[in-house]
Amino acid sequence: MSFERFMKKNKAAKKNTFYAATASLCDENGKPLEWEIKALTTKESESIREKCTVDIPVPGKPGMYRQKVTEKYVPSLIAAAVVCPNLNDADLQNSYGVATPEDLIIEMIDNPEEYTKMLQFIQNYSGIDTSLDDEIKEAKN
Repeated sequence: MSFERFMKKNKAAKKNTFYAATASLCDENGKPLEWEIKALTTKESESIREKCTVDIPVPGKPGMYRQKVTEKYVPSLIAAAVVCPNLNDADLQNSYGVATPEDLIIEMIDNPEEYTKMLQFIQNYSGIDTSLDDEIKEAKN
Protein backbone atom coordinates (compact mmCIF):
# COMPACT_ATOMS: atom_id res chain seq x y z
CA MET A 1 0.00 0.00 0.00
CA SER A 2 1.31 3.42 -0.94
CA PHE A 3 1.87 6.04 1.74
CA GLU A 4 0.64 8.59 -0.81
CA ARG A 5 -2.92 7.32 -0.33
CA PHE A 6 -2.95 8.73 3.20
CA MET A 7 -2.30 12.31 2.10
CA LYS A 8 -5.01 14.87 2.84
CA LYS A 9 -5.66 15.49 -0.85
CA ASN A 10 -7.02 11.91 -1.04
CA LYS A 11 -9.38 12.28 1.89
CA ALA A 12 -13.05 12.28 0.89
CA ALA A 13 -15.08 15.14 2.30
CA LYS A 14 -18.55 14.40 3.63
CA LYS A 15 -21.15 16.49 1.82
CA ASN A 16 -23.81 18.49 3.59
CA THR A 17 -27.24 16.96 3.86
CA PHE A 18 -30.75 18.27 4.46
CA TYR A 19 -33.19 17.58 7.27
CA ALA A 20 -36.67 18.91 8.08
CA ALA A 21 -36.07 19.81 11.72
CA THR A 22 -39.57 20.95 12.66
CA ALA A 23 -43.08 20.73 11.27
CA SER A 24 -43.81 24.22 12.58
CA LEU A 25 -41.74 25.97 9.88
CA CYS A 26 -43.18 25.24 6.44
CA ASP A 27 -43.07 26.55 2.87
CA GLU A 28 -46.09 27.99 1.06
CA ASN A 29 -47.33 24.45 0.29
CA GLY A 30 -47.21 23.32 3.92
CA LYS A 31 -44.08 21.21 3.46
CA PRO A 32 -41.61 21.46 6.39
CA LEU A 33 -38.52 23.52 5.53
CA GLU A 34 -35.32 21.55 5.12
CA TRP A 35 -32.30 22.73 7.05
CA GLU A 36 -28.80 22.27 5.65
CA ILE A 37 -26.68 20.20 8.02
CA LYS A 38 -22.95 19.53 7.96
CA ALA A 39 -21.17 16.62 9.58
CA LEU A 40 -19.16 17.75 12.57
CA THR A 41 -15.50 16.84 12.63
CA THR A 42 -13.78 15.20 15.57
CA LYS A 43 -12.06 18.50 16.30
CA GLU A 44 -15.35 20.43 16.32
CA SER A 45 -17.11 17.83 18.47
CA GLU A 46 -14.29 17.72 21.02
CA SER A 47 -14.08 21.51 21.14
CA ILE A 48 -17.81 21.76 21.90
CA ARG A 49 -17.56 19.08 24.59
CA GLU A 50 -14.60 20.86 26.20
CA LYS A 51 -16.34 24.25 26.08
CA CYS A 52 -19.42 22.74 27.75
CA THR A 53 -17.60 20.79 30.48
CA VAL A 54 -17.07 22.20 33.96
CA ASP A 55 -15.30 20.92 37.06
CA ILE A 56 -17.63 20.28 40.00
CA PRO A 57 -16.29 19.90 43.56
CA VAL A 58 -16.83 16.43 45.03
CA PRO A 59 -18.85 16.84 48.25
CA GLY A 60 -16.88 15.86 51.33
CA LYS A 61 -13.59 15.60 49.44
CA PRO A 62 -11.77 18.94 49.50
CA GLY A 63 -9.64 19.61 46.44
CA MET A 64 -11.30 16.83 44.41
CA TYR A 65 -13.39 17.59 41.33
CA ARG A 66 -15.37 15.67 38.75
CA GLN A 67 -16.30 16.81 35.28
CA LYS A 68 -19.86 17.59 34.23
CA VAL A 69 -21.19 18.33 30.77
CA THR A 70 -23.50 21.34 31.04
CA GLU A 71 -26.95 21.78 29.54
CA LYS A 72 -25.41 23.96 26.80
CA TYR A 73 -23.78 20.91 25.15
CA VAL A 74 -26.78 19.75 23.12
CA PRO A 75 -27.83 23.13 21.68
CA SER A 76 -24.16 23.93 20.98
CA LEU A 77 -23.74 20.66 19.10
CA ILE A 78 -26.87 21.25 17.04
CA ALA A 79 -26.01 24.89 16.33
CA ALA A 80 -22.52 23.95 15.15
CA ALA A 81 -23.93 21.50 12.60
CA VAL A 82 -26.59 23.80 11.12
CA VAL A 83 -25.41 25.57 7.96
CA CYS A 84 -28.76 26.99 6.88
CA PRO A 85 -30.63 28.77 8.30
CA ASN A 86 -27.80 31.00 9.45
CA LEU A 87 -28.22 30.86 13.21
CA ASN A 88 -25.82 33.81 13.63
CA ASP A 89 -28.11 36.14 11.66
CA ALA A 90 -29.11 39.03 13.92
CA ASP A 91 -32.51 39.49 12.24
CA LEU A 92 -33.36 35.81 12.74
CA GLN A 93 -32.23 35.92 16.38
CA ASN A 94 -34.16 39.14 16.98
CA SER A 95 -37.33 37.65 15.50
CA TYR A 96 -37.21 35.00 18.26
CA GLY A 97 -36.00 37.40 20.97
CA VAL A 98 -32.67 35.63 21.55
CA ALA A 99 -29.02 36.59 21.21
CA THR A 100 -27.15 33.30 20.60
CA PRO A 101 -27.35 30.46 18.07
CA GLU A 102 -27.84 28.00 20.94
CA ASP A 103 -30.85 29.88 22.30
CA LEU A 104 -32.20 30.26 18.77
CA ILE A 105 -32.14 26.48 18.22
CA ILE A 106 -34.19 25.96 21.38
CA GLU A 107 -36.75 28.56 20.25
CA MET A 108 -36.97 27.37 16.63
CA ILE A 109 -37.28 23.68 17.52
CA ASP A 110 -39.53 24.03 20.54
CA ASN A 111 -41.11 20.58 20.26
CA PRO A 112 -39.11 18.23 22.53
CA GLU A 113 -39.56 15.23 20.23
CA GLU A 114 -38.38 17.18 17.17
CA TYR A 115 -35.45 18.57 19.16
CA THR A 116 -34.39 15.06 20.21
CA LYS A 117 -34.74 13.76 16.65
CA MET A 118 -32.64 16.66 15.31
CA LEU A 119 -29.89 15.87 17.82
CA GLN A 120 -29.99 12.17 16.93
CA PHE A 121 -29.86 12.97 13.20
CA ILE A 122 -26.80 15.20 13.66
CA GLN A 123 -25.07 12.68 15.90
CA ASN A 124 -25.70 9.87 13.41
CA TYR A 125 -24.64 11.95 10.42
CA SER A 126 -21.49 13.10 12.22
CA GLY A 127 -20.64 9.65 13.52
CA ILE A 128 -21.00 10.62 17.17
CA ASP A 129 -22.01 7.47 18.99
CA THR A 130 -23.23 8.95 22.27
CA SER A 131 -26.98 9.04 22.65
CA LEU A 132 -29.14 11.76 24.16
CA ASP A 133 -29.73 9.48 27.15
CA ASP A 134 -25.96 9.31 27.71
CA GLU A 135 -25.73 13.11 27.51
CA ILE A 136 -28.63 13.57 29.93
CA LYS A 137 -27.12 11.12 32.42
CA GLU A 138 -23.76 12.87 32.17
CA ALA A 139 -25.36 16.29 32.55
CA LYS A 140 -27.27 15.15 35.66
CA ASN A 141 -24.12 13.86 37.35
